[in-house]
Amino acid sequence: MTRAQTRGHLSERTRWAIVVAFAIAMAWLEAASVFYIRALVDRIEPYQAQPLPINDALGRVELWREAATLVMLATLGLLAGRTWRRRVGYAALAFGAWDVFYYVFLRFMSGWPRTLMDWDVLFLLPLPWWGPVLAPISIALVMMLWGTLATQSNHPATDARWAWACAWTGIATALGVFMVDAWRALPGGRDAVLQVLPTTFNWPLFCVALLLMALPMLHQVAALSIRKS
Repeated sequence: MTRAQTRGHLSERTRWAIVVAFAIAMAWLEAASVFYIRALVDRIEPYQAQPLPINDALGRVELWREAATLVMLATLGLLAGRTWRRRVGYAALAFGAWDVFYYVFLRFMSGWPRTLMDWDVLFLLPLPWWGPVLAPISIALVMMLWGTLATQSNHPATDARWAWACAWTGIATALGVFMVDAWRALPGGRDAVLQVLPTTFNWPLFCVALLLMALPMLHQVAALSIRKS
């Protein structure tokens, strides 16, 4: 049996396990990289002005590292899935597992975050994203659940266009919640954006966004339950 044939005979459960294992290992590397950077610039606790000095070489490298991370997760999904739906599902699964275990490992390495309500600068592209740790973990769990359903279900696709339209609306809304403070600071220039420290998080709007993002998963669960009954 050739290597290609062996790959083709991997069960979806095996593929799921391989993707999760890769994402967990990648989460350790991500946490280690962030730990090194934050220790170097004295930013173990990210909730302070200018969480990363992105106006020098270190900042440019960090921006490209974030972009490279997204490419790696997307590539993993493309390689693991045999249909486009499963490819997207595996990419979502990998992203979710990577994000959850990133915080687990960062806590192990640095003692931070102390609680799920600690503020974190989640991303820097195109503007800094701010939010309590619980927020990205909630999204990551939804991605893991939908990714598991999308890759492990043998039933035909049960996604509806309306559910995905709602999901994309939820994604846009969540991004707005994360970046609203940086957006408001834009008229003051980049320095003003880097000094932003949010004091409140719009949990009601975020919860609405999270529910909208979860609709494809909830719709699929409902459809599968009807089929089984």
